[in-house]
Amino acid sequence: MSSEASNDETNLSVFRTPDSKLHTGSENPIDPEDLVRASGRELTPERLARAAKLLEEEGPSAVERYLP
Repeated sequence: MSSEASNDETNLSVFRTPDSKLHTGSENPIDPEDLVRASGRELTPERLARAAKLLEEEGPSAVERYLP
């Protein structure tokens, strides 16, 4: 592996969401923060509002567009 590829992997690890912060299934309700985290984006008030609206419209199945 080249040092450039290694640096890319190191840089990306900063943006990964810890598995303990994500969940799927019916054992826990999905909230707007979960939906934004599943999309891999930063939490902002605007994204949380959009996620809340999407959850109102589609329900918990909205997370399926981000997680298989």
